[in-house]
Amino acid sequence: MAETAFPDDLRAAQTRLHQATAELAALCRRLPWSVEPMPGWPGAKHPHTDEVTGGREASPGWTEEEKEAVARLREQCLELSLAVSAHPFWREVEADRRAPARSELKQVTQAAAAVAVDIAEAA
Repeated sequence: MAETAFPDDLRAAQTRLHQATAELAALCRRLPWSVEPMPGWPGAKHPHTDEVTGGREASPGWTEEEKEAVARLREQCLELSLAVSAHPFWREVEADRRAPARSELKQVTQAAAAVAVDIAEAA
């Protein structure tokens, strides 16, 4: 596939969107399962193996700082999504070529985003 000449600001916005999405996902994986404090529940014991599966530990809920961090990253993802999807460049691309070009943009910027945000460390 021949590489499309994407504008630098569009590449930068898509790269930052990949990064913000990865940061949000990593943050959410580290947070307690419930935003508000919630009691846990016991798991179910398998009748043949006695293995206990399911259930949850109690959730202490999220701190105000955690709630603010999630809200900030979600807002950033939304703003970047709008910046990428509404970029003037897309008006110059033929209608039947837009979807493949959009996929190409995601692919060519993914590597730069993965380097900037160490996915293994973030997880």
